[in-house]
Amino acid sequence: MNRILFLSLCVLFTAVAYAQTRQVNGAVTDHLGVPLAGATVSLEGSGTATQTNENGVFTITVPSSGSPMLVISAVGYNTQTVPVSGGSINVALTQHVVAGDEVVVIGYGTSRRKDLTGAISSISSQEIMKAPVANAAEALTGRLAGVQIAATEGSPDAELKVRVRGGGSITGDNTPLIIVDGFPVNNITDIAPADIESIDVLKDASSTAIYGSRGANGVIIVTTKSGKAGKFAVNYNVYGGYRKLANKLEVLSPSDYAKWQYEYALLDNRLNERYTKYFGNWQDIDLYNEVTPNDWQELVFGRLGSLFNHTLSLNGGTDKMRYAASYNGIKDKAIMQLSGYKRDNLSLKLNHRPNKKITLDFSARYSNMTVEGGGANEQNEKSSADSRLKYAMIYPPFPVGGLTDASETDDGFNMYHPIEALRDNDRLQRRQNLNLGGSFAWKLTQDLTFKTELGMDEVRIADDRFYGATTYYVRNAPAAESQGLPAIEMYKISRSTTRNTNTLNYDFRKLLTGKHRLNMLLGQEYIGTKSEILTTVVHGFPKTFSFYDARKLSAQGKANNIQNYLNPDDRLFSFFGRANYSFDSKYLFDVTFRADGSSKFAEGNKWGYFPSASAAWRISSEEAFSGIKNWFDDLKLRLSYGTAGNNNIPPGQMVQTFDVSNTTWINNYTSYWAASKTMANPDLKWETTVTRNIGLDFTTSGRPLSGTLDFYRNSTKDLLIQFPVPGTGYDFQYRNMGETRNQGVELTLNWAAVDKKNFGLNFSGNIGFNQNKIMNLGLMDNFGGTSGWASTMIGVDYMVQTGGSVGEMYGYRIDGKGRYEVADFERYDATTNRWILKTGVANAPSVVSNNIRPGSMKLKDLNGDGVINIDDREIIGNANPKHTGGFTINARAYGFDMSAIFNWSYGNDVYNANKIEYTTTAQTFGRSMIDIMADGSRWTNLRADGTISNDPAELEAMNAGTTLWSPRMDRYVFSDWAVEDGSFLRLGTLTLGYNLPLDMLRKVRIQNVRVYATGYNLWLLTNYTGFDPEVSTRRRTPLTPGVDYSAYPRSRMVVLGLNLNF
Repeated sequence: MNRILFLSLCVLFTAVAYAQTRQVNGAVTDHLGVPLAGATVSLEGSGTATQTNENGVFTITVPSSGSPMLVISAVGYNTQTVPVSGGSINVALTQHVVAGDEVVVIGYGTSRRKDLTGAISSISSQEIMKAPVANAAEALTGRLAGVQIAATEGSPDAELKVRVRGGGSITGDNTPLIIVDGFPVNNITDIAPADIESIDVLKDASSTAIYGSRGANGVIIVTTKSGKAGKFAVNYNVYGGYRKLANKLEVLSPSDYAKWQYEYALLDNRLNERYTKYFGNWQDIDLYNEVTPNDWQELVFGRLGSLFNHTLSLNGGTDKMRYAASYNGIKDKAIMQLSGYKRDNLSLKLNHRPNKKITLDFSARYSNMTVEGGGANEQNEKSSADSRLKYAMIYPPFPVGGLTDASETDDGFNMYHPIEALRDNDRLQRRQNLNLGGSFAWKLTQDLTFKTELGMDEVRIADDRFYGATTYYVRNAPAAESQGLPAIEMYKISRSTTRNTNTLNYDFRKLLTGKHRLNMLLGQEYIGTKSEILTTVVHGFPKTFSFYDARKLSAQGKANNIQNYLNPDDRLFSFFGRANYSFDSKYLFDVTFRADGSSKFAEGNKWGYFPSASAAWRISSEEAFSGIKNWFDDLKLRLSYGTAGNNNIPPGQMVQTFDVSNTTWINNYTSYWAASKTMANPDLKWETTVTRNIGLDFTTSGRPLSGTLDFYRNSTKDLLIQFPVPGTGYDFQYRNMGETRNQGVELTLNWAAVDKKNFGLNFSGNIGFNQNKIMNLGLMDNFGGTSGWASTMIGVDYMVQTGGSVGEMYGYRIDGKGRYEVADFERYDATTNRWILKTGVANAPSVVSNNIRPGSMKLKDLNGDGVINIDDREIIGNANPKHTGGFTINARAYGFDMSAIFNWSYGNDVYNANKIEYTTTAQTFGRSMIDIMADGSRWTNLRADGTISNDPAELEAMNAGTTLWSPRMDRYVFSDWAVEDGSFLRLGTLTLGYNLPLDMLRKVRIQNVRVYATGYNLWLLTNYTGFDPEVSTRRRTPLTPGVDYSAYPRSRMVVLGLNLNF
C-alpha cells in the first residue's frame, strides 16, 4: 500500500513539473551558414545542457514561465546568450579568431601557437584530407618550410626521405625523430592519414632539446584522432582509380639499332660472331625499316595499374568515456607487371575519465603490409628495370627460343630478357607492426599533475627474394654445382621497443598572480630496443622450381649461407625538465634541459647533456608600438639557442661483435662465429648539434595575411663518421671527427583572399633555403664515396671534403664536344689499325679505351700531364638544392571545392647514370641505346656501303652534323655530361569536390556527403632528360644522393572518391 502511494505521488509531481516546462528547438550555424555539430546549448543559471547534432539542430527543455536565456558555445567561436522566444531559435556564431589560439603539440605537452618561442611548423587533419594520400609522409610534401619530402623512386613502397633543415651528419642517418602519440617510431608511412589529427614539426633546439639525443635532426610529432563526447559518429571515405606510366625514354629504332650493331662488330673485327649470326647481311639492312619494335618499357611498366583505398572511422562517447576506432585498407595494383602492394591498418583509442582527478588513455595500432614483385632492382643486370631500355627491341616480347634462348642471348650479350627477368626475379615482403600505449594521469592537486606512460612497439619483417634459372645472380652462383639453378634469399627481422615515461607538471597560477604565468615540467624516460636479423640463402633448387616451391620446400635446395645476428640491446635512460614563463603574453621565455644515458657508448661517454633556451617578444602588445595595430593584429619576435644530440649508429660499436654463420672456415672446419665487418671503438661519444634561430611571426590587420620568417644556423660537432680502415680485415670504424654547418632561411605565407558565405579563396606557400658546409673532417681532408651502380668500374664518384658539402659529385669534365676530332691525330696507322695522337693531346687508355680513335669520348686533362686518369677528376655536381618549397591553392563556391598542391626543388643536380649506361657499349654488345645516340647524332665511322672509313677528310665530312661521340668504349665514364639540372615544379595533387546540400541530406539522416576527384602527378616542369628528377636510387649511404639508375618510374593517376558522415 505504501509503495502504491509513493508511486502515485511521483507521478503527480512529475506531471506538475512537466506542466511547468516546455521543449525548445533550434539550430546553430557558423558565420557562413554551415551547421555546427557538437555546439553546447545550456540553460543559463541551471545545469540543463545539450549538444547540437550533426545537422546543428538541438532540443532543450526550458521553464514555461519567466525569461529563460540560452547560452550557446562552441570551440573556436564566440559564445552567445539569446532569449527564448515563442518559436524555434536559430543562432549564427562568429569565429573567435585570436591569432595563435590553436594548440600545438610540443615535447611531452602542448602549447598555444601564440605562446611558442621555438621554430615549429604544423599541418592539421583538415589540410591533410584535402588531398587523399596513401601515407602521412606524402601529406607533408611541399606543405612545410624547411621540411623536404622526396620519394626515392616511383614504386608503391618507395622509401620517402624526410629531411628537416638539411641534417648535420655525413655518413649517419639524417632522418628526424618521429613521435606518434608519444611513442618513437621508425617511419610514418604505416599510419593512415585519416587517423591523424595533426602533425607538428619541431625544427630548432629550443623545441627539440627536450628529446635530447634524438632531436638533432628535428622532430616530427604525429597526434592521432581521439574520441569526442557526443552522438555516435561514423565516417566512411573511399576512393579508387587508375594509374599509368608517366614518362618513357625513346630508344633507337630497329634499323638504327641494327646499323649500330653492324658498325660495332666491324670495328671489333667480329662481324660474323656478333652481327651476321643474329642480324643477317648488311645488304639486307633496309629490311629493318619495316620491323615493328618491341616497347619493353610498355611491356614491363605499362600495365594499367589500379588503386583502391577505403577508411571506416567510428567516434563517440560521453564526458567520462570516449572512443575512436578505424580501419584503413589499400590495394595497389602497380604499373609493373606481376607486382602489387597491400596494406591494412587498424587503430583504437580510448579515453576514460572516472573522476575529475584521474584520466586513463589507451591506444592500439596495427598495420600489415605486403609487397609483391621483384621491383626495380638496381644492383646489377638481373633487373627488368635495367633491361627495359637496353634489351634489343627486335626480339619477340615473349621467350620462344631462337634468338631469345637463354644460353645464347643472355650469356653472349650479357643482357637479360625483361619478361624473363620479371618471372625469375621475384620478391615477397611482409611487414607487421603492432603498437600499444597507455597512460595514467593523476591530478594530485589542482595545479600538480603526475602522468605515467607505458608503451611497446613490435615490428616483424619477412623479405624473401627468388632468383630463377635465367637470372644473373644464379648464373654467377658461388658454387659451380648451383649455377643455373634457382635460389632464394630469406631475411627475417624482428624489433621490439618498450618505453616508460613519468612526468610531473606544475602550474604556478596560485603563487603567481596577475599577468605572470609559470609552468614547470620534470620527467624521466626509459626506452629499450631489442632486434634480431636472420639471413638464409639457399641455392641449387630443381630448375623447374617456382618462387612458391622454393619458399615452401626450402629443404630441397642447399643452404649456402645462414647468418643470425642478435643486436646488442639499445637502451636509453633520460631525465628532462622544462620551464615556461610569460608576462602578459607579451614576454615569453622557455628553458629546457635533458640528460641522456645511452648503452651505445662506454663508461665515461654514456651521458650527454642538452640544454636550450628561447625567448619571444610580442611587439604588437607594446604600448610604445601601438601604431603597429594599424598594420598587424599580431607581431612576435623569437630567439632561440640550444643543443641536441645524436647517437644514431648501430648498437654494439664500442665492443667487438660477432655474427652466427656457417660460412667461415678455420683450419678447414666450419666456425659458427664470424667477427662483424666493423672495428670496435670504445672512445665513441655523442654527436652534438648547436642551433641558433631568430624568427618573426605575423598576422596582418583583418587577418587576410599571416606568416612566419626564420633564420637559422646549425653546427654539428663530433660527427659519428664511418672511417675506412683498409688492411685491418674490417670495412670501417665509427669515429667522432669533423664538423658540419647548415644555415638558411625559411618563409611561410598564408593569404585568405576571399572569405564569404558562398565563396572562398585561399593561397599558402613556403620556401626554404639551406646551405650545407663541411667545416672540417678531423684527421682527414677528404674521402670518397661510391654509389656502386656500375660495380667497381667507376669507383669513387662522390667526394666529401673540407669546405664542400655532402652530396658533391666527383668525376671528369668533357673536353669541347666531348670527342676526339680528326684534327687531334697525326695519322692513321693501317699496320696496327690504330690512330696516332698528336703531341700534346692527352690519351685516355685507362678511362675511355685503349684504342682511341676519332669519335672516342674526350675528357679534360686537368693536371696537364698528357694522360687522362683518376687524377683528372674534380667536383662536377651537387645533389643539394638551393631551395625547396611548395604552394597550395584552395577555393570553394556554392558547395564545390578545389585544392591544388604544387612542390618544387631548385638548383640540385641529378647523377643520370641511365644516361651513361644506355649510351655506351661498355661491358656488353647487342644492347640498345636511348635515342640521343641515334644515327645523325652520334659519331659514325660507317660508310653507306657498309665499310669502315679511316680517311680523315671523309670522316670529318661524314660527322659534320653530329654532336656526340661514338658509343664504342671499354668502360663506363662518369663525367659532367651525365650531371643534369634536377630542378622541377610539380603539380602533385589536384582535387575537385562537391558537398551535397544539407537540406537534402537531413531527410536521410546523413550529416555530410562529399564526392571528389583527384589527380596525382598531373604536370611536371623540368629540363631533366631522365624519367623523373625526383629520384635517389643509391640510398644505402647518405654520401651518394641524387643517383638515377634503374629506378622504378613514376606513374600518373586519377581517382574518384566518396566521403560519408553519419
